[in-house]
Amino acid sequence: MNPYLQMLEMVSRTFTLSIKQLPRIVRDSIALAYLLLRVSDCLEDHESMEVDRKVRLLELWDQILEGHRPAAELVEQLTDLDSADPEVYVAQKASDLIAFLKTFPQDLQKSIISRVGRTTLGMARWQKQGPYVETEADMDDYMHQVAGRVGYLITDIFAWYSPRIRRRKEELMPLSREYGLALQTVNIIRGMRKDYERGWVFVPRTYLDQVGVTREQLFAPGYEDKAIEVVNMLADKAERHLRHGLEYIAVFPMHQHRIRLACMWPLFFAVKTLALSRNNINVVLTEVKMTRRDVKTIMRQTTLMGWSNKWLDRYYETLSQGR
Repeated sequence: MNPYLQMLEMVSRTFTLSIKQLPRIVRDSIALAYLLLRVSDCLEDHESMEVDRKVRLLELWDQILEGHRPAAELVEQLTDLDSADPEVYVAQKASDLIAFLKTFPQDLQKSIISRVGRTTLGMARWQKQGPYVETEADMDDYMHQVAGRVGYLITDIFAWYSPRIRRRKEELMPLSREYGLALQTVNIIRGMRKDYERGWVFVPRTYLDQVGVTREQLFAPGYEDKAIEVVNMLADKAERHLRHGLEYIAVFPMHQHRIRLACMWPLFFAVKTLALSRNNINVVLTEVKMTRRDVKTIMRQTTLMGWSNKWLDRYYETLSQGR
């Protein structure tokens, strides 16, 4: 197996499933872009790292991506971190990732560098801003930095590869942002407890005010009914983004089935996860996950029928209703 795909599998088996079946140059481009973003994620999320250090290293990483600083400079500053952590391992391979990036066509390099760099600086800004989200607009801004721009990136790569997709790029770009926001909203729902334990709450304060709880009460015993109300508010928001994400997939030509599947699987995994999360107190107590059987069923059915947009609409409704 390509060593970069092996590295990718260490940090995300789910996304590896989608990426591995793409056409080769698209596969390698998105796999590399994802790994570069995981370096950013490591710097943003590492539990033992102080905020000032995170910001400094994220800004350094952006400079490295732009070619202004050597990747070895970042690697040297990460030697104290435990490489048994897959994200740390990827970050410590930054020099290899940058070398691999330089083997790609210039247009792809330019897009990857620009989108990953802007995402990285967006993460740095949010680290400076702090661990709480006041309004839904703030939440959308955070999600745009870490996921909406990723939607732009994959659309850049698909459009570079396919002339037919390129002709519809202007139509795809706003939908690609919604696609990214959809996946990130579900990630926030899934990770509510873990984020709270590391000091971050991405639920807008305005949501909490509407049901009459504080950030601390949201995760405390005795407030389960109100917590479920908040979870369902987030689920409604995710649903709005997910429906636009389905529109995004429907724009791709039917003959680009592998590209459609690569976008379809994360979306439908998110739809299934969201259905499991509604009215489920385990969202704030632990975490809600699909089963492996769910994953295999979604992959099998979409591989057989996902070329049809009408079928996608029906399947979306089936999953969203928890069936």
